[in-house]
Amino acid sequence: MKSLKVVFLGTPEFAKTSLEAIHQSHHQVVGVVTVADKASGRGQKIHQSPVKVYASENNIPVFQPEKLRNPEFLEELRQLDADVFVVVAFRMMPKILFEMPKMGTFNLHASLLPDYRGAAPINYAVINGEEKTGATTFFINEKIDEGNILLQEELAVLPDENAGSLHDRLMEMGSKLVVKTLDGLAENSIEERPQPSVEHPKNAYKIFKEDTKINWNAPSKTVHQFILGMSPYPAAFTTLMIENEEKGLKIFAGKFELADHGQNAGTLSISKNEFKIYTEDGIYYPQELQLEGKKRMMVKDFLNGFHSYEGISLKS
Repeated sequence: MKSLKVVFLGTPEFAKTSLEAIHQSHHQVVGVVTVADKASGRGQKIHQSPVKVYASENNIPVFQPEKLRNPEFLEELRQLDADVFVVVAFRMMPKILFEMPKMGTFNLHASLLPDYRGAAPINYAVINGEEKTGATTFFINEKIDEGNILLQEELAVLPDENAGSLHDRLMEMGSKLVVKTLDGLAENSIEERPQPSVEHPKNAYKIFKEDTKINWNAPSKTVHQFILGMSPYPAAFTTLMIENEEKGLKIFAGKFELADHGQNAGTLSISKNEFKIYTEDGIYYPQELQLEGKKRMMVKDFLNGFHSYEGISLKS
């Protein structure tokens, strides 16, 4: 089978797995483009992206341009004479870059396009209670996640699966799909096709802090899926009032039951042995949580941290 010369563009762990799969295939990774190193954490240590770490360990040339239109950077990439660029979890690319390789540039997206275009497809698939999702490889054009589809593969979403677990399964599946796409392009056996025209495709917009707040007035199932879809990152939160102090409370996991309780949605019942929050149609029981300023813990340890449960309520 023909071996393709590949330039890989990506940043996080999700991308690193695809880079590793290509590197271990018969295709040749001639260069990697990733985000610039940045200082993070308490000690402001210099942090390298997972993609850079892998590329450096395997002696693959690394490019970290601040601007993707930088003429020197573009010329260096041209010199690599790649057949194709592969993009996984990277930023928006200018036309001058994605049109550079003779075969074009394709992207791996963690959804069954055209549904869930955008930055957070995995989170929204769980939040919306989808029973299946998948991964798509497609040629990049000037519109976000709208290029012609190359290959697509489905994956069942497991009952009570959170975004973190689904992320890891899609990461593995997606890496195989990327290599399969390269093989198909090398053999000229893939017929690209336009994305189906859907009047209202489901969106996966970028998630901001204000989007992670739990709405306790919603049905229990909706609350449950929202918490799973935000877990472990960016994490769904609510606000506790402890005496007169506001404290953020992240909830990572829990269970619910449907019940006629006669309580206002968003009120809580808390004691040494139980923590429950009333929803529109039932009760939600947080099981794994993190109070502002504390570490993540199970609900039993959380409850043991209080001397008294008087004066604890949910901020409305």
